[in-house]
Amino acid sequence: MDFLKGKSILVTGGTGSFGRKFVQTLLTTTEAKRIIVFSRDEFKQSQMMSSIDDPGGKLRFFIGDVRDLDRLRMAFREVDFVVHAAALKQVPALEYNPFEAVKTNIIGTQNVITAAIEQGVEKVLLISTDKAANPANLYGATKLCAERLMISSNAYTTGRTRFAVVRYGNVIGSRGSIAEIIAQQKETGVVTLTHEDMTRFWITLDQGVQLVLLALEKMQSGEIFTPKVPSMKMKDFFATMAPGCAIKVIGIRPGEKLHEVLVTTEEARHAKEYAGYYVIFPEHRWWSYQEKYNDGDDLPPNFQYASNTNTEWFDEKSLKDLLLQL
Repeated sequence: MDFLKGKSILVTGGTGSFGRKFVQTLLTTTEAKRIIVFSRDEFKQSQMMSSIDDPGGKLRFFIGDVRDLDRLRMAFREVDFVVHAAALKQVPALEYNPFEAVKTNIIGTQNVITAAIEQGVEKVLLISTDKAANPANLYGATKLCAERLMISSNAYTTGRTRFAVVRYGNVIGSRGSIAEIIAQQKETGVVTLTHEDMTRFWITLDQGVQLVLLALEKMQSGEIFTPKVPSMKMKDFFATMAPGCAIKVIGIRPGEKLHEVLVTTEEARHAKEYAGYYVIFPEHRWWSYQEKYNDGDDLPPNFQYASNTNTEWFDEKSLKDLLLQL
């Protein structure tokens, strides 16, 4: 964590599940000079302020919305690193409120980029989702746009401000996750599953934070970092999370995929594999950091990293062991 020593780090959407874990990790394991939580909900900020121990007085709270470029300009002054986690994420809600998804996830990301360039931020890292790979719903499409904006914006900065992306799957234990829904439903004795064959990637908050820290340190410009994480059939996940409950199959919802992808076949042609993650490189002419990644392995032809063809799987015991650690 030496690369964070003396640095000022801002996280947009900092009161969310990832933001809280990320801030706690920075406070307890780094020598960062200043940590700024940027979010629009003052109540969640108040709750976070009272629950996080900050003996060194490093933590700052900044009320604002990524839709507001002027506010971002003010917040980004003298900031070294920005982790952009603010987003609207609930798939059914965004299908019904598409303009709001565009304003926050796309225009908000463009505002983050603009403010970062103007204020001379050193590095900006976007938190993305497996739904951005071959998107089937508006949420995924807006996150794909956000990814492309981040990557292409490196062409404007000639290395002065660098932009990259972290892309991962479902987070176990995050607020509003399927685990929370199952916990509510199992009180009735019946849980609802959309399809028996559906699979998903699963990652813990700790794993997500560690991937973000790795990417912040390693990134040059324009990369997409994706973790190697286990998959699990949703039917098995429901059975483990709600033992003894009946599982009612209700059919796939609009915009929902049977399986998710973290590295597409097209992306695999310009990606490399490492011990615990993949790195997808830009195809743009300005990319000139090949020597920084010459220790990785090229991916085989027609490779795709998908939740249904994954080589690592959760079973009931491994999932239960993981849940005990959360």
